Amino acid sequence: MRYLYYPGCSLEGTALEYDLSTRSVLQAVGAELLEIEDWTCCGASAAEATSDLLSLVLPARNLAIAERMVDISDLLVPCSACYLNLKKVAEKTRKDSETLQKVNAVLAEEQLQLQSRVNVRHLLDVIANDLGADKIRSLVKRPLSGLNIAPYYGCQCLRPYTVFDDPEVPHSMEPIIEATGAKVYRWNMGAKCCGASHMNTRMEVGIELVANILRGARDADAVVTVCPMCQMNLEAHQRKISAVSHEDLNTTILYLPQLLGLALGISEKKLGLNLNLSISDGFHEKLQNAA
Repeated sequence: MRYLYYPGCSLEGTALEYDLSTRSVLQAVGAELLEIEDWTCCGASAAEATSDLLSLVLPARNLAIAERMVDISDLLVPCSACYLNLKKVAEKTRKDSETLQKVNAVLAEEQLQLQSRVNVRHLLDVIANDLGADKIRSLVKRPLSGLNIAPYYGCQCLRPYTVFDDPEVPHSMEPIIEATGAKVYRWNMGAKCCGASHMNTRMEVGIELVANILRGARDADAVVTVCPMCQMNLEAHQRKISAVSHEDLNTTILYLPQLLGLALGISEKKLGLNLNLSISDGFHEKLQNAA
């Protein structure tokens, strides 16, 4: 298994643990990642408000570089926002020749040309469908029995492109969690919005949305995410949200590859668990008991 790899900006900053755990887990299962050379920001959520063309060209530049590197068709993207931006441009330019022509006119300044050959795939898609539960189960060295894990998908990895899961009733994480030996926490908040950037622009809205999610996960040992923004919203503001809500909503939040890495026997340091903001003593205790 070989994949082109686009980490994106968050995975070099606030979500460094997502990058560390993704690389560690994929190496452990025998997959090879080739990071895109000289990759740049995909535009995140800001470029479209500035310029529609810019919001297309920024992801397109990365796709064009990926196409000229090696003959690998799949581009693996862990960040849900990056995945959505890259996927949007890949699909739009594949179907709209006029848009492709406009984008390539800009890319020509760097002697780049987009041919729309790369297949943009989210990390969850790769884990669920290329690796699969059986492969993961066969590699588990430390079953996570006794842990009750809530899968949280967020919005962007499933909407609007329904490539590998149902955005209304997602389930792709469930067999993966069970393959680690953990139980899936049954809840109805896995596809609910965390508020995204509202936590910065309209904090009262973000707090209400995140509080509902944390409240729903109250009896879980941890919530597992696949999105840096979701992770940040769910873990970074727990103290403030608990104070506003007048209840203890502190909950352990992990990235999916961190959970998998623990089951595969990868060290906590390699998985970046020291960088997480909300791992509880109770979770650590249950993890040690499972070991």
